[in-house]
Amino acid sequence: MGSELIYRGHDEAQPLSDSYSPKPPKPWLAVTRPIRYVLREQRLVFVLVGIAIATLVFTLSDRRPHYPIPNSHFLSESTRLTHQVSYQSHGGFGFGPGSLGSGGKIPLGLKRKGLRIVVTGGAGFVGSHLVDRLIARGDSVIVVDNFFTGRKENVMHHFGNPNFELIRHDVVEPLLLEVDQIYHLACPASPVHYKFNPVKTIISNVVGTLNMLGLAKRVGARFLLTSTSEVYGDPLQHPQVETYWGNVNPIGVRSCYDEGKRTAETLTMDYHRGAAVEVRIARIFNTYGPRMCIDDGRVVSNFVAQALRKEPLTVYGDGKQTRSFQYVSDLVEGLMRLMGGEHVGPFNLGNPGEFTMLELAQVVQETIDPNARIEFRPNTEDDPHKRKPDITRAKELLGWEPKVSLRKGLPLMVSDFRQRIFGDHKEGGASTTMSSD
Repeated sequence: MGSELIYRGHDEAQPLSDSYSPKPPKPWLAVTRPIRYVLREQRLVFVLVGIAIATLVFTLSDRRPHYPIPNSHFLSESTRLTHQVSYQSHGGFGFGPGSLGSGGKIPLGLKRKGLRIVVTGGAGFVGSHLVDRLIARGDSVIVVDNFFTGRKENVMHHFGNPNFELIRHDVVEPLLLEVDQIYHLACPASPVHYKFNPVKTIISNVVGTLNMLGLAKRVGARFLLTSTSEVYGDPLQHPQVETYWGNVNPIGVRSCYDEGKRTAETLTMDYHRGAAVEVRIARIFNTYGPRMCIDDGRVVSNFVAQALRKEPLTVYGDGKQTRSFQYVSDLVEGLMRLMGGEHVGPFNLGNPGEFTMLELAQVVQETIDPNARIEFRPNTEDDPHKRKPDITRAKELLGWEPKVSLRKGLPLMVSDFRQRIFGDHKEGGASTTMSSD
């Protein structure tokens, strides 16, 4: 029988069939792997769609035009005023041929971007007229009013307009909004109203202005303060120029308003110098027109209401005190030019045409009732004897001056008062937010 032992030495020399032997890496795979990943399962389509959506979102979110105002030192006076008017009219500078970037013309097919603007006291006399102009210009307007002197009737015609919002709010409480411009008009402006609660009046002037300046600082908005000719007090200089520091009684019955506005101007300039807030200051002189409060103690509204009701026209003192009266549309034009311009101010905004109280009573008699009787009463405390603005700076730097004469504007106010006194609806509350008494 042969041996069963078989020599298998040759098998030991062969490696096992299931042993692992790594392959050397191929350099080109590291480059192509991301590309193959993107191309797999239509990932490239999703990447392109994501880029398109992000581009669209960033384009729509850039809603505020940031066009610089040309430096006035390098422009002629007429050219610079053209730039300022164009900025006021269009809310910013666009691109027009031969205009040095002034945007005097908007390219065909392009629509001006409206600004987002808050108007405090926007339901009042001056505020509501300002809102009308801003809405007509294409801006989005937020009215903030606590309705102490404002009236919803003044802005009701904007209800339903997507560019209009109304917030019942007192500016002595903080408010956070995203806006481009702030017109700060909120404060009772007639003697009847600001003497009603003098502590509240000065708090509104100081704390309210502080809150609105804080808002302007947080969101980078331009801020316009509507101050008053009352900062001059009973002036010793006539007419009053912006450099005159005034003659104010700090403890008088009118000081809650006079000193409140002076402090508001101080805060405005401190924020401008210390926090680089863009600010504008307007000192408003006597203003009249439709939507003015019927019984607010101011001379024009008093005379018109008394003449319509067949009551005596009450003249305080000897009637030789002087005032200057501007129609509300002129004031609104001045405010918008100031906000759209490059100058801080302060600027006097008023009509330099000067009338004594007796002369005003005679104009009211001619307009309403030639038989109206004049009745003299003792003068009120701290009543200024003379009030007339020097508007040289406004003429030169803003290209602004009043256009409507008293004899032309008064009948428009009379028509509004006649409807509110004798019409179907009641006269309601006060309607003035920012106009000198």
